[in-house]
Amino acid sequence: VCVQGLQAIPLSVDLWIHYINLLLGTLDMNLPESPTRIRSVFEDAITAAGLDFHSDRLWDLYVEWEKEQGDTKAATAVLDRVLKVPTQLYNSHYDKFKSHLSSQEPKEVLSPEEYEELRAICRQSQKTERAEQAQEDEEERPPGEEEPATPEGKDSEELMQKIRDEVLANRDKVYQQNEAEVRKRWHYEDAIKRPYFHVKPLDRIQLRAWHSYLDWEISQLTRDASEPSQDPSEEVQEGSEVTAQAEPQPQAQPQPQSEEGSDDVVVASDDHRVRVLFERCLIACALYEEFWTRYVQYLEPHSLEEARAVYKRACEIHLTHKHTIHMQWATFEERHGDLAEARRVLEALERTLPGLAAVRLRRAGLERRAGRLDESEALLREAVVQSREKPSLHAFFSIKLARLLLKLGRNPGRARGVLQEALEISPDNSKLHMNLLELEVSGDPRASAEAVQECVMRALAAPLAPHTKILFSQRGLQFVEDYGNSIQSVLSIYEEHQKLLKELGGKKRGAENGDNEDPEKLSKLDDGTVATQVPPTMPHVPITTPPPPVMGSDTQGGYGGYSSWYQQPQYGSYGYQNTWNYNQGYYPPS
Repeated sequence: VCVQGLQAIPLSVDLWIHYINLLLGTLDMNLPESPTRIRSVFEDAITAAGLDFHSDRLWDLYVEWEKEQGDTKAATAVLDRVLKVPTQLYNSHYDKFKSHLSSQEPKEVLSPEEYEELRAICRQSQKTERAEQAQEDEEERPPGEEEPATPEGKDSEELMQKIRDEVLANRDKVYQQNEAEVRKRWHYEDAIKRPYFHVKPLDRIQLRAWHSYLDWEISQLTRDASEPSQDPSEEVQEGSEVTAQAEPQPQAQPQPQSEEGSDDVVVASDDHRVRVLFERCLIACALYEEFWTRYVQYLEPHSLEEARAVYKRACEIHLTHKHTIHMQWATFEERHGDLAEARRVLEALERTLPGLAAVRLRRAGLERRAGRLDESEALLREAVVQSREKPSLHAFFSIKLARLLLKLGRNPGRARGVLQEALEISPDNSKLHMNLLELEVSGDPRASAEAVQECVMRALAAPLAPHTKILFSQRGLQFVEDYGNSIQSVLSIYEEHQKLLKELGGKKRGAENGDNEDPEKLSKLDDGTVATQVPPTMPHVPITTPPPPVMGSDTQGGYGGYSSWYQQPQYGSYGYQNTWNYNQGYYPPS
């Protein structure tokens, strides 16, 4: 169970400590392989969570375990590593290192290479100091007596102390640099109030704090080493712990930035640190798509497999009902050539969220781009059949299918049949009438004249709004004026249009002017008589009246009025963030 938990949440310091304590309590430490396994688990824990700002307890447990094993040199190595990691209790690690060094002989805690190097340096320093002292006192000493004799294989206490001082001088450089790194991060860490997961939403301040922290950490990878970076900890209040600790060496903070090429004294600021911060962020912000998307954007240039794994975690564990990130995942797979995986992602999403139009459109678009027009048509036709009980949705898919058949299938007859069937279910849908009219107008004008007028008459007989009927009549008049074979046909259509204007236009104008108001609400004149309103006379509309802009021109070809489909208010009742959500998912937010 612990292993499965650590695979799911590798950044959990508490879970690692629990797992290690479990092993310590169950393994037989007398077996030679047990210490090796424990040390291996410690290393895995440090690799996964050692760079966490709150990983101090894990480091302390590792150091104490090495001491219990009697391996003081291994304990020193662990302390050396943690001295380079910016953590909340970084100063306590340095104190423990100094205590560890002072309680043992340097030879027992330092690696053989470092000890021999420092011993040689300190012995040479001793000789130099004694030579200078002898010169000042004008004392002559025989050769070989510069240093008091000591037993073979042992060094004087004075030499041991000089070695300790040299070790602390070297470690102090690391400590000062690490303190500078902590100061930079403290401002961001202090702004994070909820580093753990909770179903309660985070406020905007917390979300902004995570974004700012990520921005800064990523910028450390690309910053110019020659320019001193701004220290955000200057904004921390004067009473903070880190500020108080850093006061004795205020000038030392910016200096280490120019030494980043040294692995011995510089705290690593690398790609792994950015990934650890992302993982920390995704614990607290697991339900926010923006952070998952941002993590994928960061990983994609480095490793497609890691980016794919993040999408898998987000969509299959945390955001199973968020369609946008699923569609982004499908787009990611399609962009990188894995069409089968893209189909699987979209199909799984549609099973989870059945009836979502954006998903069906995305599936149809995927098949169309793959050259499988038959499969794309089948998906749209299935959507048309399944949405018969929802007239608005049925009309939407019918128009989509008709456009596919007309534009790519080059089959206007089948497209016409789809729209006519849809009109039988939704005769009051102006968009269906409009698309059918544009289909007829886009054909051969000599062969489609009768079909165009039939479309106009069908729209005029349908239960549409008066102003919509006028627009259709005007469109029919425009067509016959452009392509009519005789003046008689033009005049006949013109007379019908004028009658419609007088009949429907008068009603519309009267409604706008308040002709339908209750007679009791009409204003009265000063003498008590009721003021009546004279309906305005309908102005003469010349035959050259241009078509309304919303209908488009027949020279444009195809469905001229289709571009406004997604903006229609009657299609916004399905609860999508913007109508149909069709523009979401192809490109992740920046």
